[in-house]
Amino acid sequence: MTAGLLFVVVGGLLGVCGGVSANRGGHPSYTDEVPFKIIWPDAEFSLPTSGALYSEDDFVIMTTTEMEKYKCLLPSLTAGEEDSDKEYSGPGPGDLLEPLFKRSSCSYRIESYWTYEVCHGKHIRQYHEEKETGQKISVQEYFLGNLAQKSQASETGEFLCDCYLVPTKNIEGQLTPYFSFEMGNGTPCVLKQNEPRSTSVLYVCHPEAKHEILSVAEVTTCEYEVVVLTPLLCAHPKYRFKSSPVNSIFCRALAGSPLRPQRLAQLDKEQEEHLKPPFNHGGGTDSDLREEAFTSTHKPMTVGGQSQVTVGTTHISRLTDDQLIKEFLSGSYCLHGGVGWWKYEFCYGRHVHQYHEDKEQGKNTVVVGSWNAEEHVEWAKKNVARSYQLKDDGLQKVKLVSHLYGHGDLCDLTGKPRQVIVKLKCKESESPHAVTVYMLEPQTCQYILGVESPVICRILDTADEHGLLSLSS
Repeated sequence: MTAGLLFVVVGGLLGVCGGVSANRGGHPSYTDEVPFKIIWPDAEFSLPTSGALYSEDDFVIMTTTEMEKYKCLLPSLTAGEEDSDKEYSGPGPGDLLEPLFKRSSCSYRIESYWTYEVCHGKHIRQYHEEKETGQKISVQEYFLGNLAQKSQASETGEFLCDCYLVPTKNIEGQLTPYFSFEMGNGTPCVLKQNEPRSTSVLYVCHPEAKHEILSVAEVTTCEYEVVVLTPLLCAHPKYRFKSSPVNSIFCRALAGSPLRPQRLAQLDKEQEEHLKPPFNHGGGTDSDLREEAFTSTHKPMTVGGQSQVTVGTTHISRLTDDQLIKEFLSGSYCLHGGVGWWKYEFCYGRHVHQYHEDKEQGKNTVVVGSWNAEEHVEWAKKNVARSYQLKDDGLQKVKLVSHLYGHGDLCDLTGKPRQVIVKLKCKESESPHAVTVYMLEPQTCQYILGVESPVICRILDTADEHGLLSLSS
């Protein structure tokens, strides 16, 4: 919850009546990067002695539509915000990224039409390829930036000074430090009197990343911003991500009011009944609540130290959500991803293919797995096919389903058919049509294909005990 939503949080039940105490001098301003939660304590409650500080003079009085009154104590956000980083005397961010620039490494982001190519320190290209008659490939491309102009980097080691203020940006709801690298001299922009296109590449620390492109945005006409996740910056303490603590607001009932607003308690009860998921008929609810260690700690970059085969983030077609879900579940809308030599295609309820396209020799396809509902059901009886997540409010939501796709092409190394476990996971994002697809090979010719997207969040709760999805009624 952010400060901007603070007084809307309980469904419009509360309104500000008493205003703010005049003794709030020096209290910091609230911003959208600071999360909050409201707690309704009992009569024996005492304020916490660690973390955010509270004062009896720092409050607002809130009144419900039923005239229930509450004194809400606001936290002081200054506590715990001191920079705890030890003095740092290591390389600056430009030096830390230098290996990435020297080895001519490139990252890719595949979207519904465009593909973005970031060759670090060299250029940024936006292109689309189409096959014409006779297998000829037509390429439409624009360079969004070439070579480095003047970046934040400096050969003089100016970043060794602890007084340097690292810039931050709200990325996916979190205030995140970044290092900016400016690229200019791109393709002329006809909308700006043929001025060259330019791009700011924001490098962000992520310890498990492999220099993936998180997002591409056109902030103004022909001026772009690219966010790249990299582990190289994590060696610098000022570029490590620091999660914002959730600040509690304690709303204590005044004389004659219940500890918790009646309408809010009723709303919570109705919501709990509505969202309560069905359990397995076998009676073992604990197996549903205990997610495998893989699903609870999993990130797209690595799993348990296993090597990653390939990863790609794209944006699926902007069809209406209902139409998109219908076509996805029918297998007629397939997801494509992958960077480097191998690409892959996932068609729900049909197959998982891995392929490489060559201009001269055409397309080379490997069947990683094919769908068989009966075989999956037998597999699901012995494995966790549907995993739940316990939310902070105590409610359970389906977080992930796993499906077996077997009978792939014969593996030369094992003499057995390839097979893949497809894991469909709910992943919230600012972009409702973003999808991350990654493939792992934990054992020879046995794969894990992960698909994470906000669209999947809408259908996971339709999963039956075997993890099979359906269109919600």
